[in-house]
Amino acid sequence: MPSVAVKLYSVFFKFLLKQRLQSWIQDPIDESSNPYGVTTRPEESVSAPNPCFTDGVATKDIHIDPFTALCIRIFLPESSLSPPEQSHPKSHLRSSLLDPNSINHRRNSYAPSDTGTPRNDSRRSSLDGLNSRSDNNVYRGYSPQPQKCRKLPIMLQFHGGGWVSGSNESVANDFFCRRIAKLCDVIVVAVGYRLAPENKYPAAFDDGLKVLNWLGKQANLAECCKSMGSGARGVGAEFTKAEVQRHIVDAFGASMVEPWLAAHGDPSRCVLLGVSCGANIADYVACKAIEAGKRLDPVKVVAQVLMYPFFIGSIPTKSETRLANSYFYDMPMCLLAWKLFLPEEKFSLDHPAGNPLILDRSLKRMPPTLTIVAEHDWMRDRAIAYSEALRNVNVDAPVLEYKDAVHEFATLDMLLKTPQAQACAEDIAIWVKKYISFRGNELSY
Repeated sequence: MPSVAVKLYSVFFKFLLKQRLQSWIQDPIDESSNPYGVTTRPEESVSAPNPCFTDGVATKDIHIDPFTALCIRIFLPESSLSPPEQSHPKSHLRSSLLDPNSINHRRNSYAPSDTGTPRNDSRRSSLDGLNSRSDNNVYRGYSPQPQKCRKLPIMLQFHGGGWVSGSNESVANDFFCRRIAKLCDVIVVAVGYRLAPENKYPAAFDDGLKVLNWLGKQANLAECCKSMGSGARGVGAEFTKAEVQRHIVDAFGASMVEPWLAAHGDPSRCVLLGVSCGANIADYVACKAIEAGKRLDPVKVVAQVLMYPFFIGSIPTKSETRLANSYFYDMPMCLLAWKLFLPEEKFSLDHPAGNPLILDRSLKRMPPTLTIVAEHDWMRDRAIAYSEALRNVNVDAPVLEYKDAVHEFATLDMLLKTPQAQACAEDIAIWVKKYISFRGNELSY
């Protein structure tokens, strides 16, 4: 059974969230009054972005859509600063991944010396200083002409919160994404999608797909800037007209390209990770990525992780009946959240956003899918049923169930430092490595 502290925190959590949900139900918000949207509630405890590698991960925030509040937070692990020849050897096994001391040792051994290019030498920085840092250890990015560096897979992460709360920059989500970035050795892009009831369905789903398309545009733009090339000229040397035009394009491209992703990201190894309602968004984005096919090149979704997905349906499952009043997110409270998320005229417990098994779509081409469920979560049975449906069409879709765990056990602030949360993150890393490692460097599984 969950601890007494978890039970008490659950009561407090449900009391506050239920009050908020009921106030929105009683005093509806007009969507047209705020088309820009909201991605973070004022009462949310947030963590500021930190471009320093103080704990092995640097972060930055980017607002990617001028017409909405859609934003992302990038988590760049320090291992990305290693040259390709120092990447992880083939002999890494499960035991080395699960040992935190081993992880820290690898990260420290791959970190370059902090002897970056001086700030005032912009020409040298443009040519040599891809992995440059300032005196206070702030990572400054790269030049438009990236040199040899380590390319890491990109993981799109969608936070939970029942459609109406949560944030990509919350303290809990920041902690979780840093943990995943280090364990999986990936660049995590946490998506700040628009929340309900200010923006109802399909706003959050559209935002998730928009970020995936943005990744594709970024990759293509970075490749264009790279192909333009840039030559070093001595003092007083003259540039030809073609070279001047090329440098103008480079300057324009440098202002458009996201430097961390262009220098260190490999969009051909893209993983989706969704937490609670974020898992619903991840599954939708995966489906749309399959439909888009080569139109998304060079982005390729190679796997997805669904952590206690926020699935629902009109025919109750055993867990929905037995655990209706479970911890943190009980069923009556979640029904209120769904009413706030779905437009009134489209409300249905079998809406495609909530019940993936009701959709008339082929699952054969879905990417490998790892499903995480908790023992004391009323949503577990429907998530397991979806995983079984994927396995029936030969999709690699294992289920990991955690004993004595509750909904959001691996991502909720007070539970993040529990052994279960740590074990879950390590299990995700082991499974994901099968699909993001280059051939010959896979983990023993």
